[in-house]
Amino acid sequence: MTSPGACAEPVDFRSAVDSMHAARIRPDIEVGSIRPPQRLAPYSHAIGAEVIQPEPDGEIPTDSDGSAFGRLILLYDPDGQDAWNGTMRLVAFVQAEVEAALATDPLLPEVAWSWLADALSVTEITALGGTVTSTTSVRYGDISGPPRAHQLELRASWTATGTDLSAHVEAFCEVLSSAAGLPPTGVTNLGVGGAAT
Repeated sequence: MTSPGACAEPVDFRSAVDSMHAARIRPDIEVGSIRPPQRLAPYSHAIGAEVIQPEPDGEIPTDSDGSAFGRLILLYDPDGQDAWNGTMRLVAFVQAEVEAALATDPLLPEVAWSWLADALSVTEITALGGTVTSTTSVRYGDISGPPRAHQLELRASWTATGTDLSAHVEAFCEVLSSAAGLPPTGVTNLGVGGAAT
């Protein structure tokens, strides 16, 4: 998608968008296009992702409220921007519900940031920066949900040095799965008292 009034999409931008949708995503993460922010760059595209918790029978429901979600936005300026140190900027947001003990762990921000840094280590990037926030919400009155809820939020942006962004999307989804507490790909969680294989 492009900003209003933008001319035909440049080849590099179209290639980058196509590569985002060519990423290989684990089946318990649902990914799709969403409306990108306007006026941040001449061209923009965004995807939303949500962790879908499987049903007890192992099936992934088609309509469910996930415990973790996020969005990844591509901003493209053919002329580049000094702050980006390039022409393609990726902006990520991840939010996940976490347990109270984890939410109050002083090392949580460092651990969450390491998920992102490690996941992006297979990509070529510059100018990585962001924040990690742990919050607690307390519900009062006639509102559904648990009395207390704890969330982890990660906001980050970085500049891609090429037009193939599939590895960036895969890294973003890896962070989302870590935040949701999903086992690594290929590992099966056997539940309480069991072991991962």
